[in-house]
Amino acid sequence: QVQLVESGGGLVQAGGSLRLSCAASGRTAGRYAVGWFRQAPGKERQFAAAISWSGWNTYYGDSVKGRFTISRDNAKNTVYLQMNSLKPEDTAVYYCAADSGPDWVRPSYWGQGTQVTVSS
Repeated sequence: QVQLVESGGGLVQAGGSLRLSCAASGRTAGRYAVGWFRQAPGKERQFAAAISWSGWNTYYGDSVKGRFTISRDNAKNTVYLQMNSLKPEDTAVYYCAADSGPDWVRPSYWGQGTQVTVSS
């Protein structure tokens, strides 16, 4: 089992930046890819970004490409999502998810989410 805890959400004006963190505990000795998803009210959960265990491979959803950057510090068991040029449509609960292996395929473990609100 892997436990994931997100932090860093909050209220920001359009055009601003936030950095989300996802701290992992539990089976931290394992090598697993991590992704970020988001869900706005009344909408389906949407893929935002993912990163492999090594950090060599990153993936982004079309709606965040060029504005968000995913990174990780395996020594700290933490994955980050740097969000720049935020827009009101980025408002959502952001969830961290871990795959069961080193390459991103699908999420197996989920965090509880952190709210991001972008005001216009």
